[in-house]
Amino acid sequence: MTEISTSKADLDTLSGAERDEVEEITCPYCHGAGFLHPVSASGEVDFSRVVPCSCRQPVLEKEHRGWLQRFSNLGYLAHHTFESARKGGRGASDESYAGAYEAAKAFAARPEGWLVLVGPLGCGKTRLACAIANDRIARGQFVFYVSTPDLLDHLRGTYSPGSEIRYDDLFEQVRSSSLLILDDVEIEGSTAWAREKLEQILNYRFNLKLPTVLVTDISPEDMDERLGSRLCDNELSRVLVLGKPRGSGIDVPELPEGLRAHTFDNFDYLRVELPEEERQNLEMAYTLAHEFAEQPDGWVVFQGLNGCGKTHLAAAIANHRIALGEPVLFLVVSDLLDYLRSAFGPESRVSYAKSFEEIKKSPLLILDDYGEQGSTPWARSKLFQLMNYRYNARLPMVVTTSLALDDIEPRVIARLADPRIGTVFNIMAPHYNLDVYERRNERPS
Repeated sequence: MTEISTSKADLDTLSGAERDEVEEITCPYCHGAGFLHPVSASGEVDFSRVVPCSCRQPVLEKEHRGWLQRFSNLGYLAHHTFESARKGGRGASDESYAGAYEAAKAFAARPEGWLVLVGPLGCGKTRLACAIANDRIARGQFVFYVSTPDLLDHLRGTYSPGSEIRYDDLFEQVRSSSLLILDDVEIEGSTAWAREKLEQILNYRFNLKLPTVLVTDISPEDMDERLGSRLCDNELSRVLVLGKPRGSGIDVPELPEGLRAHTFDNFDYLRVELPEEERQNLEMAYTLAHEFAEQPDGWVVFQGLNGCGKTHLAAAIANHRIALGEPVLFLVVSDLLDYLRSAFGPESRVSYAKSFEEIKKSPLLILDDYGEQGSTPWARSKLFQLMNYRYNARLPMVVTTSLALDDIEPRVIARLADPRIGTVFNIMAPHYNLDVYERRNERPS
Protein backbone atom coordinates (compact mmCIF):
# COMPACT_ATOMS: atom_id res chain seq x y z
CA MET A 1 0.00 0.00 0.00
CA THR A 2 1.22 3.50 -0.77
CA GLU A 3 2.66 5.24 2.27
CA ILE A 4 0.97 8.56 2.88
CA SER A 5 1.29 11.39 5.36
CA THR A 6 -1.15 11.93 8.21
CA SER A 7 -1.85 15.34 6.75
CA LYS A 8 -5.14 15.91 4.93
CA ALA A 9 -3.32 18.21 2.55
CA ASP A 10 -1.10 15.36 1.36
CA LEU A 11 -4.12 13.21 0.54
CA ASP A 12 -4.77 15.38 -2.49
CA THR A 13 -1.52 14.13 -4.07
CA LEU A 14 -2.83 10.54 -4.26
CA SER A 15 -4.21 9.14 -7.49
CA GLY A 16 -7.83 8.02 -7.62
CA ALA A 17 -6.89 4.33 -7.34
CA GLU A 18 -4.62 4.99 -4.38
CA ARG A 19 -7.33 7.04 -2.67
CA ASP A 20 -9.90 4.27 -3.17
CA GLU A 21 -7.50 1.68 -1.74
CA VAL A 22 -6.88 3.77 1.37
CA GLU A 23 -10.59 4.59 1.90
CA GLU A 24 -11.52 0.91 1.78
CA ILE A 25 -9.32 -0.04 4.70
CA THR A 26 -9.00 3.05 6.89
CA CYS A 27 -9.88 6.72 7.29
CA PRO A 28 -8.73 8.53 4.10
CA TYR A 29 -7.40 11.42 6.15
CA CYS A 30 -5.62 9.90 9.15
CA HIS A 31 -5.06 6.24 8.06
CA GLY A 32 -6.77 5.08 11.24
CA ALA A 33 -4.30 6.89 13.50
CA GLY A 34 -7.16 9.07 14.74
CA PHE A 35 -5.16 12.30 14.51
CA LEU A 36 -4.16 14.84 11.82
CA HIS A 37 -1.68 17.64 11.54
CA PRO A 38 -3.74 20.84 11.54
CA VAL A 39 -3.92 22.70 8.21
CA SER A 40 -4.26 26.47 8.12
CA ALA A 41 -6.62 28.34 5.78
CA SER A 42 -3.68 28.95 3.43
CA GLY A 43 -3.12 25.22 3.16
CA GLU A 44 0.06 25.08 5.26
CA VAL A 45 0.49 22.01 7.44
CA ASP A 46 1.59 22.45 11.06
CA PHE A 47 3.67 19.31 11.62
CA SER A 48 4.43 20.35 15.22
CA ARG A 49 0.86 19.63 16.39
CA VAL A 50 -1.85 17.01 15.93
CA VAL A 51 -5.61 17.30 16.28
CA PRO A 52 -8.28 14.57 16.45
CA CYS A 53 -9.62 13.43 13.11
CA SER A 54 -13.37 13.63 12.53
CA CYS A 55 -13.43 9.83 12.31
CA ARG A 56 -12.44 9.69 15.96
CA GLN A 57 -15.11 12.12 17.15
CA PRO A 58 -17.70 9.48 18.21
CA VAL A 59 -15.04 7.65 20.22
CA LEU A 60 -13.86 10.84 21.85
CA GLU A 61 -17.42 11.86 22.70
CA LYS A 62 -18.05 8.46 24.27
CA GLU A 63 -14.84 8.69 26.27
CA HIS A 64 -15.76 12.23 27.35
CA ARG A 65 -19.23 11.15 28.50
CA GLY A 66 -17.67 8.27 30.41
CA TRP A 67 -15.27 10.65 32.11
CA LEU A 68 -18.11 13.04 32.93
CA GLN A 69 -20.14 10.20 34.45
CA ARG A 70 -17.20 9.16 36.62
CA PHE A 71 -16.61 12.76 37.63
CA SER A 72 -20.31 13.25 38.36
CA ASN A 73 -20.24 10.47 40.98
CA LEU A 74 -23.60 9.09 39.77
CA GLY A 75 -22.48 5.45 39.81
CA TYR A 76 -25.45 3.06 39.61
CA LEU A 77 -27.80 6.04 39.16
CA ALA A 78 -26.40 6.80 35.71
CA HIS A 79 -29.32 5.02 34.01
CA HIS A 80 -31.95 7.53 35.19
CA THR A 81 -33.17 9.72 32.33
CA PHE A 82 -36.20 11.90 31.79
CA GLU A 83 -37.68 9.10 29.73
CA SER A 84 -37.40 6.60 32.60
CA ALA A 85 -38.51 9.21 35.14
CA ARG A 86 -41.82 10.07 33.49
CA LYS A 87 -43.87 8.47 36.27
CA GLY A 88 -43.68 9.48 39.91
CA GLY A 89 -43.42 7.22 42.92
CA ARG A 90 -45.49 6.73 46.04
CA GLY A 91 -46.48 9.78 48.02
CA ALA A 92 -46.53 12.11 45.01
CA SER A 93 -49.72 13.23 43.29
CA ASP A 94 -49.83 13.05 39.49
CA GLU A 95 -50.26 16.81 39.29
CA SER A 96 -47.37 17.71 41.60
CA TYR A 97 -45.02 15.22 39.94
CA ALA A 98 -45.93 16.36 36.44
CA GLY A 99 -45.12 19.94 37.40
CA ALA A 100 -41.82 18.91 38.97
CA TYR A 101 -40.95 16.81 35.91
CA GLU A 102 -41.41 19.74 33.52
CA ALA A 103 -39.51 22.08 35.83
CA ALA A 104 -36.61 19.61 36.06
CA LYS A 105 -36.45 19.30 32.24
CA ALA A 106 -36.41 23.08 31.88
CA PHE A 107 -33.66 23.35 34.50
CA ALA A 108 -31.59 20.68 32.74
CA ALA A 109 -31.83 22.60 29.47
CA ARG A 110 -30.79 25.85 31.14
CA PRO A 111 -29.46 25.52 34.72
CA GLU A 112 -30.04 28.77 36.57
CA GLY A 113 -30.54 29.40 40.26
CA TRP A 114 -31.50 26.66 42.71
CA LEU A 115 -34.06 23.90 42.25
CA VAL A 116 -35.28 22.34 45.50
CA LEU A 117 -37.14 19.01 45.26
CA VAL A 118 -39.10 18.17 48.41
CA GLY A 119 -41.11 15.05 49.14
CA PRO A 120 -41.37 11.77 51.06
CA LEU A 121 -39.18 8.74 50.51
CA GLY A 122 -39.90 7.06 47.16
CA CYS A 123 -41.82 9.93 45.55
CA GLY A 124 -39.38 10.18 42.62
CA LYS A 125 -37.38 13.28 43.54
CA THR A 126 -33.99 11.54 43.33
CA ARG A 127 -34.87 10.15 39.90
CA LEU A 128 -35.58 13.66 38.65
CA ALA A 129 -32.32 14.96 40.10
CA CYS A 130 -30.36 12.15 38.41
CA ALA A 131 -32.22 12.77 35.15
CA ILE A 132 -31.02 16.38 35.29
CA ALA A 133 -27.45 15.19 35.86
CA ASN A 134 -27.53 12.66 33.02
CA ASP A 135 -29.11 15.18 30.66
CA ARG A 136 -26.28 17.62 31.34
CA ILE A 137 -23.69 14.89 30.83
CA ALA A 138 -25.29 13.99 27.49
CA ARG A 139 -24.78 17.63 26.53
CA GLY A 140 -21.10 17.31 27.42
CA GLN A 141 -21.42 19.49 30.54
CA PHE A 142 -19.90 19.06 33.99
CA VAL A 143 -22.12 18.13 36.93
CA PHE A 144 -21.34 16.78 40.37
CA TYR A 145 -23.95 14.59 42.11
CA VAL A 146 -23.52 13.37 45.69
CA SER A 147 -25.72 12.50 48.66
CA THR A 148 -25.07 14.73 51.66
CA PRO A 149 -24.14 11.89 54.07
CA ASP A 150 -21.64 10.51 51.50
CA LEU A 151 -20.18 13.95 50.92
CA LEU A 152 -19.59 14.47 54.64
CA ASP A 153 -18.02 11.00 54.89
CA HIS A 154 -15.70 11.81 51.97
CA LEU A 155 -14.69 15.10 53.58
CA ARG A 156 -13.94 13.33 56.87
CA GLY A 157 -11.98 10.69 54.96
CA THR A 158 -9.62 13.28 53.50
CA TYR A 159 -8.16 13.82 56.96
CA SER A 160 -6.78 10.27 56.85
CA PRO A 161 -3.03 10.02 56.04
CA GLY A 162 -3.82 7.48 53.31
CA SER A 163 -6.39 9.66 51.53
CA GLU A 164 -5.88 9.94 47.76
CA ILE A 165 -7.33 13.45 47.67
CA ARG A 166 -6.68 16.45 49.85
CA TYR A 167 -9.51 18.01 51.87
CA ASP A 168 -9.07 21.40 50.21
CA ASP A 169 -9.20 19.88 46.72
CA LEU A 170 -12.42 17.95 47.35
CA PHE A 171 -14.10 20.81 49.18
CA GLU A 172 -13.26 23.23 46.36
CA GLN A 173 -14.41 20.74 43.73
CA VAL A 174 -17.81 20.45 45.39
CA ARG A 175 -18.52 24.05 46.24
CA SER A 176 -17.28 25.40 42.87
CA SER A 177 -18.82 22.76 40.60
CA SER A 178 -20.58 24.32 37.61
CA LEU A 179 -23.67 22.32 38.62
CA LEU A 180 -23.96 20.69 42.04
CA ILE A 181 -26.71 18.21 42.89
CA LEU A 182 -26.97 17.43 46.61
CA ASP A 183 -29.28 14.55 47.56
CA ASP A 184 -30.63 13.73 51.05
CA VAL A 185 -30.11 17.26 52.36
CA GLU A 186 -30.85 17.60 56.04
CA ILE A 187 -29.28 19.34 58.98
CA GLU A 188 -31.32 18.16 61.98
CA GLY A 189 -29.39 15.72 64.13
CA SER A 190 -26.11 16.55 62.38
CA THR A 191 -22.93 17.33 64.29
CA ALA A 192 -21.73 20.91 64.57
CA TRP A 193 -18.92 20.09 62.12
CA ALA A 194 -21.32 18.61 59.55
CA ARG A 195 -23.64 21.62 59.80
CA GLU A 196 -20.70 23.97 59.37
CA LYS A 197 -19.41 22.20 56.23
CA LEU A 198 -22.84 22.04 54.61
CA GLU A 199 -23.51 25.69 55.38
CA GLN A 200 -20.11 26.74 53.98
CA ILE A 201 -20.79 24.95 50.69
CA LEU A 202 -24.31 26.30 50.30
CA ASN A 203 -23.41 29.82 51.43
CA TYR A 204 -20.66 29.96 48.82
CA ARG A 205 -22.95 28.80 46.05
CA PHE A 206 -25.76 31.06 47.27
CA ASN A 207 -23.58 34.16 47.21
CA LEU A 208 -22.23 33.36 43.73
CA LYS A 209 -25.66 32.18 42.52
CA LEU A 210 -24.21 28.93 41.20
CA PRO A 211 -26.74 26.44 39.73
CA THR A 212 -27.66 23.89 42.39
CA VAL A 213 -30.22 21.12 42.80
CA LEU A 214 -31.14 20.15 46.37
CA VAL A 215 -33.15 17.03 47.21
CA THR A 216 -34.71 16.63 50.65
CA ASP A 217 -37.62 14.97 52.45
CA ILE A 218 -37.82 17.78 55.00
CA SER A 219 -39.89 20.89 54.46
CA PRO A 220 -37.49 23.87 54.11
CA GLU A 221 -39.59 25.72 56.69
CA ASP A 222 -38.69 23.04 59.24
CA MET A 223 -34.95 23.21 58.61
CA ASP A 224 -32.32 25.25 60.37
CA GLU A 225 -33.27 28.91 59.89
CA ARG A 226 -30.11 29.82 57.95
CA LEU A 227 -30.37 26.88 55.58
CA GLY A 228 -34.12 27.16 55.18
CA SER A 229 -33.92 30.85 54.32
CA ARG A 230 -31.60 30.09 51.42
CA LEU A 231 -33.68 27.22 50.11
CA CYS A 232 -36.79 29.42 50.19
CA ASP A 233 -35.18 32.54 48.73
CA ASN A 234 -37.67 33.72 46.11
CA GLU A 235 -35.05 35.41 43.94
CA LEU A 236 -32.78 32.36 43.62
CA SER A 237 -34.70 29.20 44.54
CA ARG A 238 -37.69 27.36 43.22
CA VAL A 239 -39.15 24.88 45.70
CA LEU A 240 -41.18 21.98 44.25
CA VAL A 241 -43.15 19.87 46.74
CA LEU A 242 -43.90 16.39 45.39
CA GLY A 243 -45.69 15.12 48.51
CA LYS A 244 -45.95 15.54 52.27
CA PRO A 245 -42.40 16.17 53.50
CA ARG A 246 -40.89 14.67 56.60
CA GLY A 247 -40.80 16.91 59.64
CA SER A 248 -44.16 18.51 58.83
CA GLY A 249 -45.84 16.71 61.69
CA ILE A 250 -46.48 13.30 63.13
CA ASP A 251 -45.80 10.66 60.52
CA VAL A 252 -48.73 8.26 60.94
CA PRO A 253 -51.53 7.20 58.60
CA GLU A 254 -54.99 8.68 59.01
CA LEU A 255 -56.21 5.32 60.21
CA PRO A 256 -54.30 2.11 61.05
CA GLU A 257 -54.67 -0.35 58.18
CA GLY A 258 -56.38 -3.03 60.28
CA LEU A 259 -59.25 -0.65 61.12
CA ARG A 260 -60.01 0.69 57.66
CA ALA A 261 -62.66 -1.98 57.07
CA HIS A 262 -64.60 -1.09 60.25
CA THR A 263 -67.77 0.74 59.23
CA PHE A 264 -71.26 1.30 60.57
CA ASP A 265 -72.61 -1.13 57.97
CA ASN A 266 -70.64 -4.08 59.34
CA PHE A 267 -71.13 -3.28 63.04
CA ASP A 268 -73.41 -5.93 64.52
CA TYR A 269 -75.57 -4.26 67.17
CA LEU A 270 -78.41 -6.82 66.79
CA ARG A 271 -76.63 -9.59 68.64
CA VAL A 272 -79.43 -12.08 69.18
CA GLU A 273 -77.53 -14.02 71.84
CA LEU A 274 -77.50 -10.98 74.14
CA PRO A 275 -80.19 -10.12 76.69
CA GLU A 276 -82.58 -7.39 75.62
CA GLU A 277 -80.95 -4.80 77.88
CA GLU A 278 -77.50 -5.36 76.36
CA ARG A 279 -78.88 -5.31 72.81
CA GLN A 280 -80.63 -2.01 73.44
CA ASN A 281 -77.48 -0.61 75.02
CA LEU A 282 -75.40 -1.64 72.01
CA GLU A 283 -77.91 -0.10 69.62
CA MET A 284 -77.80 3.15 71.59
CA ALA A 285 -73.99 3.16 71.32
CA TYR A 286 -74.30 2.64 67.57
CA THR A 287 -76.80 5.51 67.23
CA LEU A 288 -74.64 7.84 69.33
CA ALA A 289 -71.55 7.06 67.21
CA HIS A 290 -73.46 7.43 63.94
CA GLU A 291 -74.92 10.80 64.93
CA PHE A 292 -71.52 12.03 66.06
CA ALA A 293 -69.95 10.91 62.75
CA GLU A 294 -72.53 12.96 60.84
CA GLN A 295 -71.85 16.09 62.88
CA PRO A 296 -68.84 15.90 65.25
CA ASP A 297 -69.49 18.17 68.19
CA GLY A 298 -68.11 17.85 71.69
CA TRP A 299 -66.65 14.63 73.07
CA VAL A 300 -67.78 11.02 73.09
CA VAL A 301 -66.19 8.56 75.51
CA PHE A 302 -66.89 4.87 74.89
CA GLN A 303 -66.22 2.77 77.95
CA GLY A 304 -66.42 -1.02 78.14
CA LEU A 305 -64.67 -4.38 78.29
CA ASN A 306 -62.05 -5.32 75.69
CA GLY A 307 -63.76 -6.56 72.53
CA CYS A 308 -67.15 -5.02 73.25
CA GLY A 309 -67.12 -2.99 70.01
CA LYS A 310 -65.96 0.44 71.18
CA THR A 311 -62.89 0.51 68.91
CA HIS A 312 -65.04 -0.63 65.97
CA LEU A 313 -67.38 2.31 66.56
CA ALA A 314 -64.48 4.75 66.89
CA ALA A 315 -62.99 3.46 63.63
CA ALA A 316 -66.41 3.66 61.94
CA ILE A 317 -66.59 7.32 62.92
CA ALA A 318 -63.14 7.90 61.43
CA ASN A 319 -63.94 6.05 58.19
CA HIS A 320 -67.21 7.93 57.81
CA ARG A 321 -65.49 11.30 58.15
CA ILE A 322 -62.67 10.27 55.80
CA ALA A 323 -65.25 9.18 53.20
CA LEU A 324 -66.67 12.71 53.41
CA GLY A 325 -63.21 14.13 52.74
CA GLU A 326 -62.79 15.42 56.28
CA PRO A 327 -59.49 15.19 58.22
CA VAL A 328 -59.25 12.72 61.10
CA LEU A 329 -56.35 11.73 63.33
CA PHE A 330 -56.81 8.26 64.83
CA LEU A 331 -54.18 7.27 67.42
CA VAL A 332 -53.83 4.39 69.82
CA VAL A 333 -52.73 6.10 73.04
CA SER A 334 -49.67 3.86 73.54
CA ASP A 335 -48.53 4.64 69.97
CA LEU A 336 -49.10 8.35 70.54
CA LEU A 337 -46.81 8.33 73.57
CA ASP A 338 -44.18 6.35 71.67
CA TYR A 339 -44.21 8.93 68.85
CA LEU A 340 -43.82 11.78 71.30
CA ARG A 341 -40.98 10.05 73.16
CA SER A 342 -39.10 9.30 69.95
CA ALA A 343 -39.41 12.92 68.83
CA PHE A 344 -37.18 13.95 71.74
CA GLY A 345 -34.27 11.81 70.48
CA PRO A 346 -31.23 13.38 68.79
CA GLU A 347 -31.84 11.31 65.64
CA SER A 348 -35.57 12.07 65.51
CA ARG A 349 -36.96 12.36 61.98
CA VAL A 350 -39.88 14.54 63.14
CA SER A 351 -40.21 17.77 65.06
CA TYR A 352 -41.67 17.15 68.54
CA ALA A 353 -43.18 20.61 68.81
CA LYS A 354 -44.77 20.40 65.37
CA SER A 355 -46.05 16.87 65.97
CA PHE A 356 -47.66 17.73 69.30
CA GLU A 357 -49.13 20.89 67.85
CA GLU A 358 -50.69 18.93 64.99
CA ILE A 359 -52.24 16.43 67.38
CA LYS A 360 -53.60 19.12 69.70
CA LYS A 361 -55.23 21.05 66.88
CA SER A 362 -56.47 18.16 64.75
CA PRO A 363 -60.04 18.92 63.55
CA LEU A 364 -61.13 15.52 64.89
CA LEU A 365 -58.96 13.46 67.23
CA ILE A 366 -59.75 9.85 68.13
CA LEU A 367 -57.77 8.37 71.03
CA ASP A 368 -58.16 4.61 71.22
CA ASP A 369 -57.45 2.46 74.28
CA TYR A 370 -56.84 5.08 76.93
CA GLY A 371 -55.59 3.07 79.91
CA GLU A 372 -52.46 2.18 81.84
CA GLN A 373 -50.26 4.16 79.43
CA GLY A 374 -50.72 7.20 81.66
CA SER A 375 -48.94 5.61 84.60
CA THR A 376 -45.70 7.62 84.39
CA PRO A 377 -45.60 11.31 85.37
CA TRP A 378 -44.42 12.30 81.88
CA ALA A 379 -47.21 10.34 80.15
CA ARG A 380 -49.86 11.72 82.50
CA SER A 381 -48.55 15.24 81.87
CA LYS A 382 -48.64 14.89 78.07
CA LEU A 383 -52.11 13.33 77.98
CA PHE A 384 -53.54 15.96 80.30
CA GLN A 385 -51.88 18.74 78.31
CA LEU A 386 -53.44 17.35 75.14
CA MET A 387 -56.92 16.89 76.58
CA ASN A 388 -56.88 20.20 78.42
CA TYR A 389 -56.07 22.07 75.21
CA ARG A 390 -58.88 20.40 73.29
CA TYR A 391 -61.25 20.85 76.22
CA ASN A 392 -60.65 24.60 76.39
CA ALA A 393 -60.76 24.92 72.58
CA ARG A 394 -63.90 22.76 72.41
CA LEU A 395 -62.39 20.59 69.66
CA PRO A 396 -64.25 17.33 68.83
CA MET A 397 -62.75 14.14 70.24
CA VAL A 398 -63.57 10.45 70.67
CA VAL A 399 -61.95 8.41 73.44
CA THR A 400 -62.23 4.68 74.08
CA THR A 401 -61.22 3.11 77.37
CA SER A 402 -61.63 -0.11 79.31
CA LEU A 403 -60.97 1.67 82.63
CA ALA A 404 -63.67 2.41 85.15
CA LEU A 405 -64.19 6.12 85.65
CA ASP A 406 -62.82 5.88 89.20
CA ASP A 407 -59.53 4.56 87.79
CA ILE A 408 -58.92 7.59 85.56
CA GLU A 409 -56.93 10.54 86.86
CA PRO A 410 -59.36 13.02 88.50
CA ARG A 411 -58.30 16.07 86.47
CA VAL A 412 -58.72 14.06 83.25
CA ILE A 413 -62.10 12.53 84.12
CA ALA A 414 -63.32 15.99 85.15
CA ARG A 415 -62.97 16.96 81.52
CA LEU A 416 -63.99 13.67 79.92
CA ALA A 417 -67.19 13.49 81.96
CA ASP A 418 -68.15 17.16 81.77
CA PRO A 419 -71.76 17.03 80.47
CA ARG A 420 -71.35 20.48 78.92
CA ILE A 421 -68.94 19.13 76.32
CA GLY A 422 -69.25 15.38 76.13
CA THR A 423 -70.99 12.08 76.74
CA VAL A 424 -69.59 9.06 78.54
CA PHE A 425 -71.29 5.90 77.29
CA ASN A 426 -70.71 2.55 78.97
CA ILE A 427 -71.09 -0.34 76.50
CA MET A 428 -72.50 -3.28 78.47
CA ALA A 429 -71.93 -5.97 75.84
CA PRO A 430 -69.20 -8.57 76.51
CA HIS A 431 -66.40 -9.55 74.09
CA TYR A 432 -67.69 -10.43 70.62
CA ASN A 433 -65.68 -13.64 70.43
CA LEU A 434 -66.76 -15.21 73.70
CA ASP A 435 -68.93 -18.30 73.43
CA VAL A 436 -72.63 -17.62 74.04
CA TYR A 437 -72.80 -20.03 76.95
CA GLU A 438 -69.68 -18.64 78.56
CA ARG A 439 -71.20 -15.18 78.43
CA ARG A 440 -74.39 -16.41 80.07
CA ASN A 441 -72.50 -18.30 82.77
CA GLU A 442 -70.39 -15.24 83.57
CA ARG A 443 -73.47 -13.13 84.33
CA PRO A 444 -74.50 -12.90 87.97
CA SER A 445 -77.63 -14.82 88.82
